[in-house]
Amino acid sequence: MSPPMFDEMNASPTEVRQHYLHYARWLAQQPPEVMAARRQEAEVIFRRVGITFAVYGAKDEDGAGTERLIPFDLIPRIIPADEWRTMEAGLVQRVTALNRFIHDVYHGQDIIKAGIVPADQVFQNAQFRPEMMGVDVPSQIYSHIAGIDIVRAPNAAGQGEYYVLEDNLRVPSGVSYMLEDRKMMMRLFPDLFTENRVAPVAHYPDLLLETLRAVSPATTAEPTVVVLTPGMYNSAYFEHAFLAQQMGVELVEGQDLFVRDNFVYMRTTQGPRRVDVIYRRVDDDFLDPLVFRPTSTLGCAGLLGVYRSGNVTICNAVGTGIADDKSIYPYVPKMIEFYLGQKPILSNVPTFMGRDPEDLKYILAHLDELVVKEVHGAGGYGMLVGPASTRAEIEAFREAVVANPAGYIAQPTLSLSTCPTYVDSGIAPRHIDLRPFVLSGREVQMVPGGLTRVALKEGSLVVNSSQGGGTKDTWILED
Repeated sequence: MSPPMFDEMNASPTEVRQHYLHYARWLAQQPPEVMAARRQEAEVIFRRVGITFAVYGAKDEDGAGTERLIPFDLIPRIIPADEWRTMEAGLVQRVTALNRFIHDVYHGQDIIKAGIVPADQVFQNAQFRPEMMGVDVPSQIYSHIAGIDIVRAPNAAGQGEYYVLEDNLRVPSGVSYMLEDRKMMMRLFPDLFTENRVAPVAHYPDLLLETLRAVSPATTAEPTVVVLTPGMYNSAYFEHAFLAQQMGVELVEGQDLFVRDNFVYMRTTQGPRRVDVIYRRVDDDFLDPLVFRPTSTLGCAGLLGVYRSGNVTICNAVGTGIADDKSIYPYVPKMIEFYLGQKPILSNVPTFMGRDPEDLKYILAHLDELVVKEVHGAGGYGMLVGPASTRAEIEAFREAVVANPAGYIAQPTLSLSTCPTYVDSGIAPRHIDLRPFVLSGREVQMVPGGLTRVALKEGSLVVNSSQGGGTKDTWILED
């Protein structure tokens, strides 16, 4: 029998957890009509500011692409200081090891020679970029901005335990919602922040700029940083523009950049200006039409040549995706031991690999119990949640797994922790996860908190914004 769900706020139907006591007392005193008005106010402000998420493939009645507001929930997710300190140490450890792994893949390949990660898992991986072999990047950092997805589920003792569900090391998104959710909570409920010692997150753009400047080429003392966006039709365009504005740097598209004399320049009204660091929100394949996809208009011709010669830094580095592919995820605990000589602080979710014959047998025999994911999938797409799927969906997925076993991994259907959430019927428990944003520059650092995503449909375990999930403010208590 599986252990009961872990409720972040309530230890039992009659007992509130210690770190939620103050907030729970406050919430009990709030008239429902006041909270309803606050919800409406938040929606109006978010819509006015333009905090929307474009949904790929979704069309309105006129056949145009749709943009929707990501639902924002008024009840925060609260984490006590001691839990955060452990999580933070685990995140620093994990991201450090992942950066070491990416450097190793493109240089000595010691972990492959040691037989820990199979060679074909690396060299036949869609995210492996042979163009990066032997290329030295500043400070050997590849993933300067990492979004690590963490869930909490009951362990055998019924206690909530944190697990890393996924590593997002290429172009992780969502940090703008973390910042805007906090701003909204402070606007709607300023008294809560005078009564609770909540660690601040507003300095994230400063830390991000510091991180980007720290890895600039040695050829300049005053680096010019830009944010490279695919353009306004990208689902996360609001975030690209928001972060550029918050850092005080230029937001550019590929057509704004050009290469001359082995340097990258941007076009400005005052003439060409040299660019030293590109925070790119464009996938590898679109960065340089001379090397990757020749039809791409989103990148800059000749960019990779400048990059390989060390005259521009691209954040995150080209080829970083090799470490956030779901087929590499099961090896991360071994990477931590191999590179750092340490035991992992944060556990992986137990994972079955379709490429392993014994694991494959288990997957096919238990499809109705497992979460099965495409190794290259993202955003909640290409995924089967067995217990929530129909027999027809399971059988269709079975055919796909049998046809390409190496393209899938499977994990137990975790009973993700829940947090009280405002829904149409009132306050009810909904499943959540957490994405802290880890910055690697001169040091590995992060703001205390992250983006808490919430599955708004009753019983749903899929929290992704693209699948109808919402967000909550995340409070890390300072004492």
